[in-house]
Amino acid sequence: MTLVEILQLLVSAALIYSTPLIFTSIGGTFSERGGVVNVGLEGIMVMGAFSSVVFNLTFASTFGTWTPWFGLIVGGIVGMLFSVIHAIATIQFRADHIISGTVINLMAPALAVFLIKVLYGKGQTDNIQQQFPYTDIPVLSKIPLIGEIFFTKTSSVAFVAILLSFVCWFIIFRTKFGLRLRAVGEHPQAADTLGINVYWMKYSGVLISGLLGGIGGAAFAQSISVNFAATTIAGQGFMSMAAMIFGKWNPIGAMGSSIFFGFAQSLSIIGGQLPGLREVPPFYLQIAPYVLTIVILVLFFGAATGPKANGRNYIKSK
Repeated sequence: MTLVEILQLLVSAALIYSTPLIFTSIGGTFSERGGVVNVGLEGIMVMGAFSSVVFNLTFASTFGTWTPWFGLIVGGIVGMLFSVIHAIATIQFRADHIISGTVINLMAPALAVFLIKVLYGKGQTDNIQQQFPYTDIPVLSKIPLIGEIFFTKTSSVAFVAILLSFVCWFIIFRTKFGLRLRAVGEHPQAADTLGINVYWMKYSGVLISGLLGGIGGAAFAQSISVNFAATTIAGQGFMSMAAMIFGKWNPIGAMGSSIFFGFAQSLSIIGGQLPGLREVPPFYLQIAPYVLTIVILVLFFGAATGPKANGRNYIKSK
């Protein structure tokens, strides 16, 4: 393989594996900027993956190549609806955020597998026929060298996720909604005295996290796993949380961290094709992303400073 071909393979694989993490980590950023810790991102991704695969299998003949894109929307809607459980538990009933998220993570795979057995009579779905393909990005792929490395045989949905990170950065740091969301996550009592509806902002943050987390799960199922089983989303939600923390609760930072984790994941798939990694046992490449997640959390979780009121239940009377 030439150097350009190696770089093209690395970039393409990293973008594909980072896409679900980008969507989900940005979703977690919205939730925690509003003061609600959403440990349930893993379960939300499961429901997004499940619903998108079912939709894809059902409507592939109707929508053709547009099916995966509609599947993203369906996964996002289902993820948002599922996140309502976490929102009500933590905001309305003031439940512990970690416990509520853990319940969602335990409930989602069991519920999804049960519904798969009801719908298809077995523990996992068939492979979808319409998935996000490797494609060339129009115009950009024609740029000499750069186009060949970054924009040839890659995933178009990856660039949608990257563009979204900049849009979400603008929303959080340059709009009235973002200012209010951050105010609620930093000091809800002060925000309340200024006339901001604290509960509504918290609900908004959690629901946006559910929407983007569901889209992340749908992106994973329709570009990487291409089916759904109980183990389809294996730690992706927790990697997304690590990317969010490593990115300092900033959508652009979360995007960069997600690409880093996506690159680590892709090595377990393409490592055998790369000079220097062919001799490395596949086991080490497979566990590398999870080891990196633990290392990142250990090194940065204590030092990282998130929103001051993050994880604290708000009582209006106080």
